[in-house]
Formats: sequence, C-alpha cells, structure tokens
Amino acid sequence: MAQAGIIVGYLAVVFTIGILARRRARQSQEEFFLAGRTLGPVILLLTMAATNFSAFTVFGFAGAAYRIGYAYYPIMGFGTAFMALSFLLIGVPIWRAGKRLGAVSPPELIWYRFKNRPLRVAYLAVMVVFTLPYLAIQPMGAGYALQGLLGVPYVWGAVLVTLVVVGYVLVGGMRGVVWTDALQGILMLGAMAVIFLGLARALGGFTAANSRVFEELPELFTRPGGGARFTLGIWFSYMALWFLCDPMFPQLFQRFLAARDSRSLRMTTLFYPLVTGVLFFLPVGIGVMGRLVVPGLEGKATDQILPLVVGKLLPGWVGALAIGCGLAALMSTMDSQLLTLGSMFVRDVRQLMSARRTRFLKKRLVVVLLALAGLALAIRPWSTILEIATEAFTGLAVLFPVTLAAVYWRKTNPWAGLGSIIAGEAMVVLYHFKLLPAFGLLPVIPVIVVVTAVLIVGSLVAPARELEPLARFPRKAWRWMAVFGTVFLLGIDFWNWNQAQLFWLNLPAWVWYFFGLTLLLFLLIALYLWTRKRAR
Repeated sequence: MAQAGIIVGYLAVVFTIGILARRRARQSQEEFFLAGRTLGPVILLLTMAATNFSAFTVFGFAGAAYRIGYAYYPIMGFGTAFMALSFLLIGVPIWRAGKRLGAVSPPELIWYRFKNRPLRVAYLAVMVVFTLPYLAIQPMGAGYALQGLLGVPYVWGAVLVTLVVVGYVLVGGMRGVVWTDALQGILMLGAMAVIFLGLARALGGFTAANSRVFEELPELFTRPGGGARFTLGIWFSYMALWFLCDPMFPQLFQRFLAARDSRSLRMTTLFYPLVTGVLFFLPVGIGVMGRLVVPGLEGKATDQILPLVVGKLLPGWVGALAIGCGLAALMSTMDSQLLTLGSMFVRDVRQLMSARRTRFLKKRLVVVLLALAGLALAIRPWSTILEIATEAFTGLAVLFPVTLAAVYWRKTNPWAGLGSIIAGEAMVVLYHFKLLPAFGLLPVIPVIVVVTAVLIVGSLVAPARELEPLARFPRKAWRWMAVFGTVFLLGIDFWNWNQAQLFWLNLPAWVWYFFGLTLLLFLLIALYLWTRKRAR
C-alpha cells in the first residue's frame, strides 16, 4: 500500500509541474512545441538525456544484459556516448537554420531547405511510422513495472501512465515536458544507483556477485556474449547504428530546434558521454546479477528482470523507487515523442493538405490520438523491447544521409534524397521478412551503404544549382574527424574478443577499457571545444 501511495504521489507531482509550466507559457505553436526556443545548457542536457533514456534503457538494457551479459554495456554506453558528436555535426547548424527560418518540426526544416513536397512527405512518413513502435515501448515498460512490483494488470498499468503523460503534455506543452524531464532525469540516475547498490549488497557485494555469475555463466563476461550474440560485424553495426539513428529520433531532433543558443548544444555534447557512461552501466549490472535471483527467464520475460529482482530481494520503498525510475525513464521519452509527432501533424500535415481537410488537427487532439495509437501497439507486444527498438532505429537511420547532406552539401538533389529514402525503407521491409542477406552485419549497414550511394550518385548526375546548404563545413574539421574516427575504431576492440580476464570488482578487463575510452572521448570533446573557442 505504501508503494502505491509513493507512485501516486510521484505521478501527481509530475502532473503538477505541467500545470505550473503552463503559467509561464505563451499561447503559440512555437511555445507549445519548442518552449519558445529558450532551453539553456543545464535544462537541455537533462531533457536530452531523459528523453533519450527510455523504457528501453531501464527494462530493455537489464533484459538484454540478462540474456547477453556485460558485452551489452560497451555498445550502449560508449556507442551512445560517441553519438553525442552528432550534436555538433548536425545539431548546431540545425539550431541556427531553424531559428533563422522559423522551423518547428524536422520535416518542416527539410521543406525550407529543399522546397520539395514529396521529399517532405517521405521524411514525415518515416519519422511517424518508425517512432510509433518506439512510442509503444514506453507503455510496455509501464505495464511491466507496475505489474512486477504492484501486481497491477499489465494493460491497466500501461493505460494509467499513458493518461498521466497525455495530461501534462496537453497542459504544459514543451515547457512542461522539459521541466518534468529534468526531475525525471535526476530521479532516474539516483534510483538506478540505489537499486544497483541495494541488489549488490543483498547478494553479498558486487565483487562476490560477479564471481558467482562468472562461475555459473562465464559467457556473460566475454564477447560475443551469451548466445554468441555479438560477432565483430554485429558489434560494429551497433556502434554505427546509434550515431546514425539517435539524432534522427524526432524527439531529439526537435530539441536541436528548441535550444537557446549554440553554447547550450556544445555543453550538452561535452557532458553527455559522462552521463551515458555511468547511467548505462547500472541496468546492465542489474541484469547480469539478476541471473542469480531469477534464473531461467527467456524471450520477452527477460525484460521484466529489474522489477522481479527488486520485488524478491529489496525493501518495499526500493520497489517504489524502482517503479519511479522506470516511469521516469519511459515518461520522459513518451512525452517528448507525443509532442514532436504532434508538431509534425499540426505543422506538416496541415501545410501539405488543405485547411478544410485538416481543420480537425488541433494540437491537443493530435497528441491524444497518437497516445492511443502507441497504447494500442503496446497492448500485445510482439517481441522483446530490444528487437522492437532495433528495427525502429534502422528505419529512422535511413534519414541520416539526406539530413547530413541537407546541412552541408550544396549539390544535394532533393529527388535523389527522396530516392534514397524510398530505397532504404524498401530494404528495411525486405530485411524484416528476411529476404535480403546481411553479410554478418545488422541490416542498418547495408541499408545505409545503398542509401548513401543513391543520394550521392543522383546528386552528382543532376546536381542542385539554386539551393543553399544549411551550413558550411568548418575549416580544419577534417583533422578532428580523423581523431574522433580513431576513437571510434578503438571501440571495435577485436583483440579483446573471447577474453574474460577479471579485473577490479571482478569485472572483465575490457569493461574497464571502455570506461577509459568514454573518459578519453569526454576529454577530446573538451579539447575540441576549447580550440574552437580560441580560434574565434
């Protein structure tokens, strides 16, 4: 009963923040969807992190680590940390262009760049179609959390959290979302640390727990991991996937447009790797230790390992904290997804269709309809959170080449961009039905190779002549690209394959290698920003 009271209180606080945010808001689409483009460095970092860390982070990571082991940490912790460089590569120029042109949604910015209606439609369709499955992951996580720790039926848990999120999004808009994201991001980090430490203590200490797991399941301490999941090709594919797809998440893309200034984006880039390096390790460690508490889980059931171990070993108040952590993760992503998808319907669909046909597209009504669509998909989950997310991410990654070209390449032909999107998504469908070979890689790699080839060849054959890029590529940036490219290659540490030497805390030595690599990335970003500041 106390657990239920804590959770109800938490949901009430979140909703109250949305109401308070409404008092600061002006009644305009730019305010509702972008918080008036006023997000400073601290709030932008918190909302970026909270938005990107979803139910996939809490429940999906723990479930994947339960199945695969510590091999799951580097591809997520370091891979996502490396993705932060895309905030500089495309985030800063997109912020400048969006502010200059008045763009509110990602497809709207593409329209201002190319003035091509079919390309805008394709860009919009891809973002909507592949964000909806990712949106569905959030009520899935809510159902798992409330069912595992409070006994609330899965469907009712998913419905309850959806209603709360829709409520504060409708009331507070983007300003309410980022304020709640700040609270939820801090709660997520704190709660995960408490759960991790509490579970380790209940198992006799983290070092002892690792020793026991290693004796029973040594494959969880090596690459390719449990089930021989990570070959070198799959490892490389996942590392590349995060860089290609994460900035294409509509909810992250829109935060580029909502930043107050370029400094806010640069500071977010700098500290983002440290946040991911710490936070992402916690659910992975919980998932590995969970093999000692609840053995024998398979498939979708592994995504429930975090609430299961908390319910079995830890006090009731930690169970409430675990639910709060999971809810913070999924709500801070779900609210942003709803808001961004809503902006695309209100701004893009309205502009693409006649006013008479779209008069029903009121921003708040659209948010409700999108939430219902995500909830409907979550009622009967068709796979594990990891598998659903990976396929959705591949579909979004198709947009990366044309987005990068829109930012920097003057010759980009919008029809070549449209062709690249069509070719890429056709391949995604064929891969879904296992009709194409993957060559030992994730589908995203051959898809991106074909997409990029179509875009480049089409633009060279018929280069655009009267269109201007959104930005110019910084001088001497090639040197830094070589430096960061080397760091990326260091993350493909083939020499550590099949190695399981235990080091401090009985963690594999290669896990400590990736802790160091993440720190190196942070220091290099700091050095890059310092040299750029001096050059100005």
